[in-house]
Amino acid sequence: MSTTTATTSSIPAAGIEDLRFGLTDYTVFVVMLSMSAAIGVYFGFFAKGKNTTDEYLRGGKKMQTLPIAISLVSSQLSGVAIMSVPAENYSFGFTFIFAVLAMIPTIPIVIYIIVPTFYDNNILNCYEYLELRFNKRTRQLITMTFILNQFLMLPVYMFVPSLAFSQVTGVNIHLINVVVSSVCVFYTMLGGIKAVVWTDVVQAGVMLISVVMVGVLGTMRTGGLSTVLEYATEGGRMDFITGFDPRLRATVWSSLSSGMLLWTGKIALDQSCVQRIVSLPSYGHAKKSLYVAGVGFLVIMFFNAFAGIIMFARYYGCDPMLAGLVSKPDKMMPFFIQDIMGNLAGMPGLFISCVFSASLSSLSANLNSLAGVVYFDYIKPHIRHTEARANGVMKLIVIGMGGYCILGGLLVQRFKSILQTMWTITGINMGAVVGVFLLGMFVPRVNGKVAVTSILFSVIVMAWIIINGQLNFKAGLIRYDPLPNSLDQCEARGLHSILNAYNATLPTTAATTTEPTQVTTALGSNRDFSVYDISFYWYKVIGAILIFVWAIPMSYVWPRDKNEKQNPKLYSPFVRRMLNASEPVLELEELPLKENEKETNGVPQEKQQQPL
Repeated sequence: MSTTTATTSSIPAAGIEDLRFGLTDYTVFVVMLSMSAAIGVYFGFFAKGKNTTDEYLRGGKKMQTLPIAISLVSSQLSGVAIMSVPAENYSFGFTFIFAVLAMIPTIPIVIYIIVPTFYDNNILNCYEYLELRFNKRTRQLITMTFILNQFLMLPVYMFVPSLAFSQVTGVNIHLINVVVSSVCVFYTMLGGIKAVVWTDVVQAGVMLISVVMVGVLGTMRTGGLSTVLEYATEGGRMDFITGFDPRLRATVWSSLSSGMLLWTGKIALDQSCVQRIVSLPSYGHAKKSLYVAGVGFLVIMFFNAFAGIIMFARYYGCDPMLAGLVSKPDKMMPFFIQDIMGNLAGMPGLFISCVFSASLSSLSANLNSLAGVVYFDYIKPHIRHTEARANGVMKLIVIGMGGYCILGGLLVQRFKSILQTMWTITGINMGAVVGVFLLGMFVPRVNGKVAVTSILFSVIVMAWIIINGQLNFKAGLIRYDPLPNSLDQCEARGLHSILNAYNATLPTTAATTTEPTQVTTALGSNRDFSVYDISFYWYKVIGAILIFVWAIPMSYVWPRDKNEKQNPKLYSPFVRRMLNASEPVLELEELPLKENEKETNGVPQEKQQQPL
């Protein structure tokens, strides 16, 4: 099929508010960055604890419940979420809300299945569990995937807010990346986990104020909540797809299941969050913190996701992207903020501070945990370990990764959809990570050999599916076009500036392209079924299922040694009861992370208490 397309070169139109910061906006932004740096200086110099790895990575295990809860919320809200989740809902409808609601069943799973197992076994590094349950090779394989994910995702976390800042200031995007990455590295390096957590608390306050203000002001400027829902419904953004075809881009089922795998993997099985959880004095504190974090996450993410619907209602029938004012959905939020808040001194600055707060939170948490994992898993075995040397090496790792994030921004700017890119990248291994942890906690008959081969099987199959899926995208066999919008209501709705911008664009030479006649789109497919056409929302689910598909039958091919003693505490509480474990267990609410015992349940203390 041949189609003719015309491209336009957009030029600013009269009446469009100049997308530039004022003095007040710059002041708000600089104050936010200065507060983050000041917290690092405070914990690095004035409230400095012992110069130990335990103090740097876990705050001496004396952190408080509420700050950790707020920090956990902040860690899940990267700048990608603040920018790309509204863009997702603007372009493809409100179905993503079911990925947010997946947090509701996730929190009980984390609290009653995964975290008790960590506390019962004195786990300080979630990957340590895999060594205790299976073998060291399993741990190394999963830590390698963790490090790989950090290398892929950290530049994304930092680049997206730089994109927003550049949109509203005109400052070179890579210069911004350098400045803000440097601030983040500075306070993370100096203050350790305490600086990370307390900076998260400040940044979470900025994020909450910003997303609520966007929701309230955007709804008012659009004509009220009823008008927002009316326009969103007419534009198809409130249609929820319940079909079971896995090629549909986003359905209720794919969003729910993928969301559960994502949040379980991020909160309970990612060291950046586990590090916070085990810094609390006991399981009781951890449980309270996780409940508060779950509620906080739902509140902020609901406002953030609904902002995309408000944004669509604002531009229903008058799309800035069609007018050539915005080049892609990920840039819509800064434009929207300038539109609804541009006349309020300091408000655009507050929103950009929100985006940066979210990114700094994710970046600092991941830098801190990455330094611990790299040092204790890959450097410590090869050097003479001292606490001072360990802290020095970890700070160098933080600095090195900060430099890498700056360079990585050169590649990230080429991505078309940041959220889809993130979901796809993490789809390679996150399903395998969640799957192998659950395998260890729920299937006692599986041994280390089966665990290692199941991880390799899942990751290799998912990499093959995803690579071929991306080739189909490139060939035009998969095409996710946004739901339709138009420019036919600009005048009626008083958005004359957008209409003027469209009329002022200069058409260029029309280009004729030949596209496949059989394609898989966001809403269906006329192609024969192919596993490579499956939506990226299903990648994590398939990856987790593949772990069990391989492990269960192979556990009969390579059974456990009958003489191998099983430690029931390595299984989830539910499985322990089924095994009728006779050994009494302390009440978890009163159970702290053990420090002074030489040996616990037959496992030497040095193995159980291997630091992060």
